[in-house]
Amino acid sequence: MNNGTAVADGFRTGFIALIGRPNVGKSTLMNRLIGMKVAITSGKPQTTRGRIRTIVTCDDCQMIFLDSPGIHKPANRLGERMMKIAGEVKRDADVILWLLEARADIGEEEQAIGEELAHVKQPVIIVLNKTDGLEAQEVRERTDRTAQAFPFALCMAVSALRGEGIDALRDALRQRLPYGEALYDEDALTDMPEREIVAEIVREKALRFLDDEVPHGIAVMTETMHYREKKAAPGQTGATICDIRTVIVCEKESHKGIIIGKNGRKLKEIGKAARLDIEKLLDCPVNLQIFVKVRSNWRDDVRQLKNFGLWTEG
Repeated sequence: MNNGTAVADGFRTGFIALIGRPNVGKSTLMNRLIGMKVAITSGKPQTTRGRIRTIVTCDDCQMIFLDSPGIHKPANRLGERMMKIAGEVKRDADVILWLLEARADIGEEEQAIGEELAHVKQPVIIVLNKTDGLEAQEVRERTDRTAQAFPFALCMAVSALRGEGIDALRDALRQRLPYGEALYDEDALTDMPEREIVAEIVREKALRFLDDEVPHGIAVMTETMHYREKKAAPGQTGATICDIRTVIVCEKESHKGIIIGKNGRKLKEIGKAARLDIEKLLDCPVNLQIFVKVRSNWRDDVRQLKNFGLWTEG
């Protein structure tokens, strides 16, 4: 493959949309499929806010994954935008990957989504995720029930957390992609700028360490990010260091205190965990600074949503 162009006949390329309720494991599955961490994950719903595009290039195909926000009833302008993004992802995809929790029953919301997907032109694969701890017989029974409820789709079961069933799912996706040349270079993993990925990593750690009432009211921006050469001792080679300044924006002054924590402990925990992941991403030491600012009702302010990269026209 050269300059993003497939050289072999029969090469397949396409966009794969991941949709489903909040917290069903879409980002975890996407990270597992591409073999590295690009989308942030947490145990809290609505972690993904924007369209995240990641790329997997194999010998015979290129899969471009579009992660989308969890399908939910919006409570503010940010929620409205998240749902619009989810709709755009479905529209732009060549294959739709619909995630359901293996342990959950099929409810009214799933029936409604199924009725909508039954009429789309793209092939649909339903993935029962989080099979961890279920007996094999129960997994088969739940898979069969789901296939009967939604006969228009292929139904498979996986554990994104453990990596079980991923190879079979990847093969099923490849078979449903259209023929065509690769759209990205073979070494490309995402079209997200480094600054955005850094901000997402910081937000992920905040989601992990903060109380339930705070995370949905925060956004993270990377204000500055630049590399420099550290002076080396005589006879040694200088090392590259990346200086990063990020800002966590919250909605209330009381939230700011929670984020910082007593004697700054909570913010230090967030920063330490984020720095380790960012250093893995950038493959160099990182000097990470995190500040906290209050912006009241930012989730309903289009101007601020644009500043955070969470709102685009159209």
